[in-house]
Amino acid sequence: MKSIKALIYSTLGSAALCGGFTACTDLEEHPYNVVVAEGHEFNESERASLFMPVYSSLRDFIWGWFGFTDLADMASDLWCVPYRIGIGWGDLYVPTHTHQFHSEIGFFETAWTRAYAGVNACNKLLNDEAIAADEAAAAELRGYRALYYYFLFDLFRNIPLDKGDSQDAGWLPQQVAPQEMFDFIVSELKEVEGAFGEMRELGRMNNATINMLLAKMYLNHNAWFNDDTDDSWYKMCIDELNKIMDMGYALAPNYKDNFRESIRTSPEVIFGIPYEDKYAGGNYYANLWMCNAGRATWGFNGWATSGGGALPQFIETYDVDDQRYADCWISGPQFDKDGQPIYIDGVQLNYTHEMRSIDNPGCYEQEGERLVKYEILGGDKGSGCDDQVIFRYADVLLMKAECLLRINGSYNGEGEAVAADLVTQVRQRNFSRNPAKAIRTVAQLRGGSCYDYGHRENQAEMDQADNWIITHEGGADVIMGGLLDELAWEFVAEGHRRQDLIRFMMTNGCSVWNGKSWFCKDALTDPSDRHADIFPIAKTILDGNPNLHQNPGYAE
Repeated sequence: MKSIKALIYSTLGSAALCGGFTACTDLEEHPYNVVVAEGHEFNESERASLFMPVYSSLRDFIWGWFGFTDLADMASDLWCVPYRIGIGWGDLYVPTHTHQFHSEIGFFETAWTRAYAGVNACNKLLNDEAIAADEAAAAELRGYRALYYYFLFDLFRNIPLDKGDSQDAGWLPQQVAPQEMFDFIVSELKEVEGAFGEMRELGRMNNATINMLLAKMYLNHNAWFNDDTDDSWYKMCIDELNKIMDMGYALAPNYKDNFRESIRTSPEVIFGIPYEDKYAGGNYYANLWMCNAGRATWGFNGWATSGGGALPQFIETYDVDDQRYADCWISGPQFDKDGQPIYIDGVQLNYTHEMRSIDNPGCYEQEGERLVKYEILGGDKGSGCDDQVIFRYADVLLMKAECLLRINGSYNGEGEAVAADLVTQVRQRNFSRNPAKAIRTVAQLRGGSCYDYGHRENQAEMDQADNWIITHEGGADVIMGGLLDELAWEFVAEGHRRQDLIRFMMTNGCSVWNGKSWFCKDALTDPSDRHADIFPIAKTILDGNPNLHQNPGYAE
């Protein structure tokens, strides 16, 4: 059968002119209230065409400029976009790193509007009687709607629930209590569970995707509701993960197999988004990370900004034999694709390990190690048409390991020793030079983090004497810090880190997200202040709907 990736692109027509689909998510322009006669059985081409706004909204949300993947990682302890001296960059990136969140940061408006574009696209189609009567079509739409709500709930918590019911003119949605929203997402997922089959096509949900979403809901429940007294949620998470483990997924032989231009053949990918040159590009990480001269390393001709930089403290956590470092990062003197040195003003391009500061004075163009996790191709491509993975099997194994470590005792005869075996399994493909280092023990996983947390900033400009501001908080007080480190090495730049840092706690009662400092971000040391666990609702969103109220801890 023709893949859904090909079908989506074959039905685009003039939609290819819509700037990466951003303008194509407004369904008000399309008369979808009556699509076909009742009882019509949709073929794959028709379904792909009708569902295009559902799919494209997800592409925009996850990977568009100001997308979810950026927001979830650049506010974390892994990487940032500093103010680049002599180049610039917007003020939005600085408070995102320092956790001085406010309602006029563009990331928050973009995440909200793109995710609700997806919700609205699903609701519009579900309101068509013919589509609603097609069980497969309706199940997929409900699954996608639940996915969008999962992201919104995680980011903002106090969100409107719109089920697509008919409303009077001028109706505006109201926020619902977090418990009601949580229950709705779970109930929707449970009702469509098992309705998809086990086909594996990029852009299409299958049964494993629904089980993965349920597992994510259960894994994060206690952190979302700030109550870790009930470990039954971790047991329910394990139940969902075990279903996926029985479906025949496996780790890809090579870590990089999950981040190539095409990831269709990776046995590890559970759910991913297809990208394609010309019609559905959007993976812009080569552009975000490389400086103009650095494009010559691969010979790609796209724009480049020299924006992103890895936090040195994170880079220093890698084991010297962990292949994931070389799979994800480049640093030091750079050479073009023919092996010749790359020069800028007569000096060889050199990506440095250290970065100066987020904005005081900021960083120079060559400061910071650069991400190469997503395949960078020559010509005009860069990483623009690389497929994007959302859920993969390594996450299944590490989530189960986490749950087994969190529950009191064993579950179904499996305990913490199994957790260590699962982590070891994920590590084994990355330590071919020294296989013994792949082995992880329970003590290592339960122990502290090896991350040297603390403020680490050089406030001097290049022609001045260094002016370091350094504090040392370490990671010994991070509960299950060894596992938290594993999650960083495995999932950097995949949009995981914010959620993980909120879920992992310190011995003083703070989450790592709030209670630790890194680079130029300083700790919040009050365990009772968890307002930064969720982001503020954008001012433009509040201004457009008087029924909405700002999240606690933020100004209206």
